[in-house]
Amino acid sequence: MGFPALGFPTRGLPARIAGASLMLVIGAAHAGPLTAEQERGLKPKDTFRECENCPEMVVVPAGSFTMGAPAREVGRENNEGPQHTVKIGKAFAVGKWHVTRDQFAVFASETDDASHPTCDWRNPGFTQEGSHPVVCVNWDEADAYANWLTKKTGKPYRLLSEAEWEYAARGRTSPGTYPRFWFGNNERDLCRYGNGWDQAAGTGRGSCNDGYHDTSPAGHYKPNAFGLYDMFGNAWQWTADCSHGNYKGAPADGSAWTTGNCGSGRVIRGGSWNSTPWVLRAAGRSWSTAESYAVGFRVARTLTP
Repeated sequence: MGFPALGFPTRGLPARIAGASLMLVIGAAHAGPLTAEQERGLKPKDTFRECENCPEMVVVPAGSFTMGAPAREVGRENNEGPQHTVKIGKAFAVGKWHVTRDQFAVFASETDDASHPTCDWRNPGFTQEGSHPVVCVNWDEADAYANWLTKKTGKPYRLLSEAEWEYAARGRTSPGTYPRFWFGNNERDLCRYGNGWDQAAGTGRGSCNDGYHDTSPAGHYKPNAFGLYDMFGNAWQWTADCSHGNYKGAPADGSAWTTGNCGSGRVIRGGSWNSTPWVLRAAGRSWSTAESYAVGFRVARTLTP
């Protein structure tokens, strides 16, 4: 059934805030909900931020892609198939990087969010800054954060579906045969594009050094073709989907797969700073039922021009 549900130790993790840059919304002082006219004018890779402490969002174009990994892909797990074509019918917006510790702290202060005794996002057990991804949040808290953004801005924020996540991670708008990682197949290039388990971890593992033993500042590495950062590594990312052992019966329209037993876990994607290269592949997937020191999230925004 692919790699099992996470069994990481439970701790917590911080995050960062960055300024907004968009042809329409520029700088924290001018961040605010988009008008209907501004929303109609958005193009792929445009960015916006709809409140001072809201995540910066990137417009991802409509398109189609081949979801999952081919049978002969190095590192492939059984839960990554069968491959199937998914159509993303409308452009949507995706967080430029993970929700950061600083951003989550605003939500926590406004909602009286309580920490978990075994996995406290305020004190993950290793040194972090506010610019790092928040971790030690469970699925319900990630979903609550998106709902909080919706109430705060009056706009439809949510978690990404698993299909949207893989589409956004691959950065491609047409079905086909893709490399293992969105940038290619060479593991030696991983450290240019994200924070995974590498020589910086002090174990000698990995073929490169990304410079961070634990989490790194959001947006520290190179973006993919859609202008998104950290689509692999740094922290696992919650999606809206319930866990399934494979893609048989999965939606083909990019929507979240929320039927079945969601109590068995929600899908997480992208791997983390302590994930090996085969986990960091664009098709790599797992699931979890609780908060973990290695799991964070990013948000999506439905665009309704």
